[in-house]
Amino acid sequence: MHAPPVLPRLPALLVLALLIALAGLGAARAEFAFPALTGRVVDAAQVLPPAARAALEAKLAAQEARTSDQFVVATLPSLEGTSVEDYANRLFRFWKLGQGEKNNGVLLLVVPAERRVRLEVGYGVEGVLPDAVASTIIQTAILPDFRAGDIPGGIEKGADAVIEVLNLDPAEAEQRARAAASPAMSGDDWGHILFVVLMIAFWGFVLYRQARSGNLRMRGRRGAVLPGSTAGWDWSRRGNSGGNSGGGSGGGGFSGGGGSSGGGGASGSW
Repeated sequence: MHAPPVLPRLPALLVLALLIALAGLGAARAEFAFPALTGRVVDAAQVLPPAARAALEAKLAAQEARTSDQFVVATLPSLEGTSVEDYANRLFRFWKLGQGEKNNGVLLLVVPAERRVRLEVGYGVEGVLPDAVASTIIQTAILPDFRAGDIPGGIEKGADAVIEVLNLDPAEAEQRARAAASPAMSGDDWGHILFVVLMIAFWGFVLYRQARSGNLRMRGRRGAVLPGSTAGWDWSRRGNSGGNSGGGSGGGGFSGGGGSSGGGGASGSW
């Protein structure tokens, strides 16, 4: 007797493997739960006193009534194993913050248990609230209070700073954005520059002494790096951005306006 052919079984096995993979993806997505968008303040981590929450709700509602900017503050007990950038962008798009034709939504996401904060910005407000400005707000208005243990105070100051920027005259907003993108030199920056200058002066003196003594031989070697040179130093200022994701409405008595975000904004930790 001949063994049954194996090749006809391959398509069925491939289909079975595909179904298993799709089921795994569906289970993973189901486990990644988002809180319902029940209002302009979603305090899932329960860190805001009732009075502070009510005052914040009133500020955000007044801002939306005045400019149509949809600004939502959310706190979470956990990021569910992902990054704050990824979660914030997914949540923003799931809630569809901002007006659909303007994409003028802003999300301030705080995760106290993991000491992470994120300002996620809709496409339509990236001009007035670019990454550099968002980072400045986090570093100067939010994190000092967070590090002092005052989460409600940091959230309030951060929200006030965002609202102030959103209400700026366009010319002033552009000026602030340029200033934030080119911050003043810090003490560490000056220290790095001084170190480089001293090293250049030192090796220049060494080469000068060798040339005077006749020990220096130029052999036309290219690409050599002197010890202590600036090769490999990274002077760039890094920013954070989240990934893209789709989503639907969050439900509850308050809903997003159909806006979206491409991952613009900034993150911080304390």
